[in-house]
This record gives sequence, structure tokens and C-alpha cells, in this order.
Amino acid sequence: MRTVVFLAGAAGVVVLAVVAALHIPGFGSTFHPYRTAAVEASVKHVAANVVSSVNFDQRGLDTLGEESILLASILGAAILLRPAKDETEKRPLSAGRVLESTRMLGYLMMPITLVIGLDVIAHGHVTPGGGFQGGVVVGTGIHLLYVAGSYPALEKARPLRAVEWGEAIGAGAFASLGVAALVASGAFLSNVIGTGSFGQLLSAGTVPLLNGAVGIEVASGTAVLLGAFLKQAIMVKGPDDSR
Repeated sequence: MRTVVFLAGAAGVVVLAVVAALHIPGFGSTFHPYRTAAVEASVKHVAANVVSSVNFDQRGLDTLGEESILLASILGAAILLRPAKDETEKRPLSAGRVLESTRMLGYLMMPITLVIGLDVIAHGHVTPGGGFQGGVVVGTGIHLLYVAGSYPALEKARPLRAVEWGEAIGAGAFASLGVAALVASGAFLSNVIGTGSFGQLLSAGTVPLLNGAVGIEVASGTAVLLGAFLKQAIMVKGPDDSR
């Protein structure tokens, strides 16, 4: 039955791919409607980063779908990594020998990495970057504490319960902004606030807000995923584990 379901879905994908391929403009032609629409929408949105304008305008529903896929994937991984019935939690092993240079660089680079990640999120509508890229930097940067040899410090700096809430809040905020725009203007994720001046931090209307929501969701989701893997590897004891 699973094979039948897969073949039915695959057949639909193949048909759509063939239809799409038959309507692709010829290579080297001067007809680029998507490019023209993207640049025009970016200028109207006062977003210096055309990619961000595309993600939160022409492809707004796709971006919401990508967020939902990430949320579902992390949820599935966290469920699979829960302790089984024959597994118990144990205290984490004491840190092994860590080079002083590694420890120093871990503590030194963590705040720098977090600032860079937040900067990428905040300026995603002005320069290359955005919520997805900056969220990954923030979500992984906090784990430099573990690289520095201090898992207890990581546990305090990144409480899993809080980041689980952050993941849900980020995804919910993105959808809520879209619904609010739908109520205010009749179009999902349309811009309903002032766009400001081109190239400025406070510009591009709702794009910075949507970037921020994506950044919170991705950063929290990345931290939840890495936290689940670390907990399984460090604190979960199986029936045959003599440690």
C-alpha cells in the first residue's frame, strides 16, 4: 500500500514537472517575467534585498510552507529521540580534557557569533541574509559553549523548554502577520505598514517583522534539534550501557 501511495504521488509530481518544463522560456531569451515582477515588487516594497522581497511577497505562502516543514521535521526528530522505555537519563559525564585554546576560543566566539546572527536577521531586507540564515547562525552559535567543554553551562544558557516555546512563537507570529494583513487588506502577507526609506534599517514594511519571526523560529528550532541529539548522546543510558 505504501508503494501504491508513493507511485500515485510521484506520478502527480512527474506530470507537474513536465507541464512546467514545457512552459519554461527558452534559454538566452529576453523574456523574464518573474525577474521583472520581482524587481518591481522589491522597489515597491522598498526592500534593497530583492530575495527577501520575493520570499515575503510573491512567495509568501511558500515561505510559510517551508517554516511548517522545518517545524514538523524538528518535532518528528525530537519525538524519535525521546528516551525509550528501556532507557533512563543519567548525569552527563564530566568534561574530558579540553585544550585551553579551544575553551578560550569557544567562550570568545560565542557572543561574536550570536551578534553576527542577530545582525543577519535584522538586516535581511537591506543586505544579503535574513531569518533563515541568521537563525541557523544563532541556533548553532550558542552551542559553542559545548565545544568549550561545558555542557551544564549550555543547559543553563539554552533551556530546552524556553526554546521550544520560541519555535512555536516564531512560526505562529509569521502566520499571524499574514492573517492580520489578510484582514486589513484582503491579501495574505501583503504590506500594511509604512515602507520607510530605501536602504534604511526601518524600511521595507512588514519584511523585517517577517524576517524576525522566521529568525526566532529557525534559531529556536535549530537549538531544539541539537539539544535533542546532545541529550540522547550524553544523558540517555540504554540497557546495555554500563557507563
